[in-house]
Amino acid sequence: MLLEIFVLSVLRRGPVHGYDLKRRVQRPSLRPLSNNSLYPMLRRFEIDGLVTKSIEEQAARPARNVYEITDAGRDRLTALLNHLPPELAANDEEFFVRVSFFDEIPAAHQRAILSARSAALDAARAQVATLLAESGGAAKPAWRSVAMEHVLEVNERERAWIAELAQKADLK
Repeated sequence: MLLEIFVLSVLRRGPVHGYDLKRRVQRPSLRPLSNNSLYPMLRRFEIDGLVTKSIEEQAARPARNVYEITDAGRDRLTALLNHLPPELAANDEEFFVRVSFFDEIPAAHQRAILSARSAALDAARAQVATLLAESGGAAKPAWRSVAMEHVLEVNERERAWIAELAQKADLK
């Protein structure tokens, strides 16, 4: 879903050719978008009516495909942004990309996204707490405990941040 959001959000700014689209998709993970991900997605988008493709002729250069988002593509982007499935809620990129679009997302959907992330954080915290309890009596896994305690601290900081975001959503 994440790549769909990035690609459709770039396309809604206006028509763009594939190479430029690939260049303009900026992912928080900093992993570059590959042609093997982009072009099959664009073909699927075209088949599904989410984008249209036109051919742009260029002097002394090969023609290039230019993609443009359709109303159905805009609707798909809105649907993707407004929903964070529970199975994706633990994925940082999936969560943070939606937060970055909160100015476009209705407050009720913001709260649902934050709730899904909170549930994922609860599950992660429970798993780490179990691992800490299991290794608590051992003499040597000190570094393991240090790492897991850090994970718990980060989890708690994010939970506090989510509470702040939820308050802002309630004020909308």
